[in-house]
Amino acid sequence: MKKWLVAGLIGVFVIFCMGENSFADMQSITVFCGSANKPPMEEIAAKFKQDKNVEVNMIFGGSGTLLSQIELSKKGEIYLPGSPDYIIIAERKKQIIENSDQIVAYLVPAIITPAGNPANVKGLEDLARPGIRVGIGNPETVCLGLYGIEILETNNFLEPVLKNVVTFGGSCSKTANLAALNKVDAILGWRVFHFWNPERMDFVAINPKQIPRISYIPISIPKYTKDINLSKAFIEYTLSPIGRSIYKKYGYLSKLEDAKAFAPQASVGGEYNLPDKYFEIIKDLWKNK
Repeated sequence: MKKWLVAGLIGVFVIFCMGENSFADMQSITVFCGSANKPPMEEIAAKFKQDKNVEVNMIFGGSGTLLSQIELSKKGEIYLPGSPDYIIIAERKKQIIENSDQIVAYLVPAIITPAGNPANVKGLEDLARPGIRVGIGNPETVCLGLYGIEILETNNFLEPVLKNVVTFGGSCSKTANLAALNKVDAILGWRVFHFWNPERMDFVAINPKQIPRISYIPISIPKYTKDINLSKAFIEYTLSPIGRSIYKKYGYLSKLEDAKAFAPQASVGGEYNLPDKYFEIIKDLWKNK
C-alpha cells in the first residue's frame, strides 16, 4: 500500500513538472489575429503547438472586428492586430494589458495588382482613371482600409479614387484575394501581399513622398487571458528566431530601417481617424447608385 502511494505521488510530481515546462496542463489558447498576419501566424501556431503541447485556436479577421469580439466574449490570450491604431483603441477601451504590446514586423503600403498588372497601374493617380476597378479594406474595421484612406486623403485622391472602389474587403486577406482572383484591377494593400502569392499578385511601389505613415504589427495580451505566463510564452515564441524567420520567409520586414527605405519621410505607428469627408463621399456615392 505504501509503495503504491509513493509511486502515485511520484507520478503526480512528474506530471506537475511536465505541465510547468511544456504547458501540458493548458488545453488551448485563443489568438485573435489580424489577417495581415495570416500566412506566418498559421505556421507559427502549428510549430508552437508541436513544441509546447498547446492547442492554438486562431481567429482571423479585421483588426476592429476582432477587438469587438474580444470585448464581447471577454476571452483571448493574444491580440495581434495589423497596425498600432487598434492597440491604441484597445488600450483606450481597457481591453488589453497596458504596455503588453511588442513589435513583430513592419508593413509598407503598396498598390497590389493581379499578376502581370493588366490595367497597367503605375501609381496612385492611375487609381482615379475612369473604368479602373479598385478594392480597399473596409476602413471602419480593417487597419489596411484606414491606411488606404489616409494615403488617398493626404494626396488629394480621396474622392476620385473612392468613385472607382467597387468593393470593400472585410479583412487584409480578403482584400488581397480581390487582386489574386482578378476581381479588381488594383487594391491599396501592403507590399507583403505580393510575397504571399507571387504567381498571382504583383506590387507597384507608391512614391515614397506619397506615403504618410508606415505601419507595424503589434502583439499584445488581452486583459481576459486565462494564463498570462502562457500569453507571454506565445509572444516570446513569435519574437524568437523561429518566429522571425517565418515572418521573413513571407516577405515581412523585421527592421525599421528596412521599412523606412521605402518611405524615408513617413511617420511610424500612431493612429489615424477617418475624416468626415470620407463619410460624406460614401453617402453621396450610395445615393447615386
